[in-house]
Amino acid sequence: MEAQLFDVQALRAHLHDAIAARDREHTHVVLAQLPPEEVAQLLEELPSEELAQLLQLISDEEIAQLLEKMDAATAAHIVRKLSYARAADVLEEMAPDNATDIAGELDPQEAEAILVEMQPAEADDIRDLLAYPPDTAGGRMTPEFVAISPDLTVDEALVALRKVASEAETIYYVYVVDDHDRLIGVLNLRDLVVSPPGRSVGEIMILEPIKVRASEDQETAARLLGEYNLLAIPVVDDDDRLLGIITVDDAADILEQEFSEDYLKMAGTDAEAMERRTPAQVAMIRLPWLLGTMTIELLAGLVISRFDHVLQQVILLASFMPVISAVSGNVGLQAAAIVVRGLDTGHVSLRNWGRQVFKELSASLLMAISCGLVLGTIGAIWSRHLPFGIVIGGAMICSMLTAGFMGTMMPMISKRLGFDPATTAGPFETAFQDVIGFGVFLWLASMLIHWLS
Repeated sequence: MEAQLFDVQALRAHLHDAIAARDREHTHVVLAQLPPEEVAQLLEELPSEELAQLLQLISDEEIAQLLEKMDAATAAHIVRKLSYARAADVLEEMAPDNATDIAGELDPQEAEAILVEMQPAEADDIRDLLAYPPDTAGGRMTPEFVAISPDLTVDEALVALRKVASEAETIYYVYVVDDHDRLIGVLNLRDLVVSPPGRSVGEIMILEPIKVRASEDQETAARLLGEYNLLAIPVVDDDDRLLGIITVDDAADILEQEFSEDYLKMAGTDAEAMERRTPAQVAMIRLPWLLGTMTIELLAGLVISRFDHVLQQVILLASFMPVISAVSGNVGLQAAAIVVRGLDTGHVSLRNWGRQVFKELSASLLMAISCGLVLGTIGAIWSRHLPFGIVIGGAMICSMLTAGFMGTMMPMISKRLGFDPATTAGPFETAFQDVIGFGVFLWLASMLIHWLS
């Protein structure tokens, strides 16, 4: 590992030397040896003057390849270092959906100045994609697909496919459209190749293909790609006109992005708030959820106050309350994260909620019994009193089961009520689990107080 780190550092030093010497050949050699993620990080860290020099030493195609390996915000930072004319040439080398992601990160005036320098057809593709919100299927699609008429023969379709294969995002699916560009069928490449040459496309195409509306959320497209094991899914408008496709590699990016956003939302904010908003704006986003959580936690305090006499008689109980709360809260958050992720990917739905609850409760029961036995044993040894260990172990089991149930149900209830499960699951699951968990713990202790005193 240390040797590899040294090699990367040495290569980065060589690249700096090559840039300073304006040595085009040496620059290409070093860039070819650096891992893509290192190149992306290096470009982001280079001083403006040195970055400008590097961009002069590599071709438009090489810049495009580097930009496609970066996130859109970093790529836009690089594009701003180019002239409008050269930026246009670079974006023309990229897939339209990737170029659109970068254009979407630029100021509208900057983006338009670059687009007017591009070939009209390619600029129009990007403008069309920019018209859709970035988190919709329309904003994620690429217009590079293969579409043919149902009247073509198999031989004619193969000839047409060869002509456009180099420009298409994927050739594994050929989409069939009518005279008004409405999607009416689809063919996979295998069926097209093995079919008799004289048969018409309309005879062998698959009718009513799986599709997604351009206005639908990008998660819908990602779920359908996974659910039906597709390599690409067509995107249509409200009149079923074929606009573009979303490929399976885009689906992986979508799910990763949505999971990252959901994870941050469970902490009370989201990626955009973290990266672009001021501290005051971030605080205003998170504050309502914190206040709501605090209100529910006050109920936990009320529950504890109702059992004050129990704690006074057996003060050692208070020492185990943070442990039970922390472990149970972790179980609940894990369950909530799994359900939120499942709702995103389609593996969990409101229709099969009972199966998911049963599965999570079964897992929680096994974990609760194990943790309950361990903590109960510790409690019995610590207090030198077996009944005390039984209360602690039983409370841990009940609290963890409650947390697993709440963590599973809370995202589903939020989804049913129209709220974002990722935003509400974390704070409210933890708060409700504390109320119920402490209640069960202290109620059980009060029932067995004569054993504990």
